[in-house]
Amino acid sequence: MFDSTELVKEMQEMREDGYLSDALLRFAVRGIKEADDRFDWVGAFLLNAEGEELWLHNYVGPRTEHAKIPVGEGVTGTAVAEKKNQNIPDVSQVENYIVDNPDISSEMVVLIRAGDDIFGGIAMDSMEPAAFTEEDESAVIQVTDKLAEQLMAERR
Repeated sequence: MFDSTELVKEMQEMREDGYLSDALLRFAVRGIKEADDRFDWVGAFLLNAEGEELWLHNYVGPRTEHAKIPVGEGVTGTAVAEKKNQNIPDVSQVENYIVDNPDISSEMVVLIRAGDDIFGGIAMDSMEPAAFTEEDESAVIQVTDKLAEQLMAERR
């Protein structure tokens, strides 16, 4: 199980030291990826100003061909369109799945959100089927909540 307690604590310290969202996003993606061998690819996508497309901001893992994902497409775009985190145990069952790596079996996307404001999401891919648990989702929500705090602060 992925425990985000230390990662979130370090992110808060970074915020207090004046780090901006770019640094926190990078730190979060790297921290999640390094925390568990099940996580083969981890990326942060941010919603563009028009709210129509997600742009890949930071990632750790093999290079992806999809730096931009339209809202409503793939697991990440669906999460934003439905305003709901996605935990897909078998990506081959997703009709609009965007294939980057044919070895990926499962994917989870946790939204970066503050109330109704959605900034984007953290996407995690795994070669293991049904790799992600509810506990993993809860841990990543702690990380995305900290990211949303920073993104909201920078909006003001």
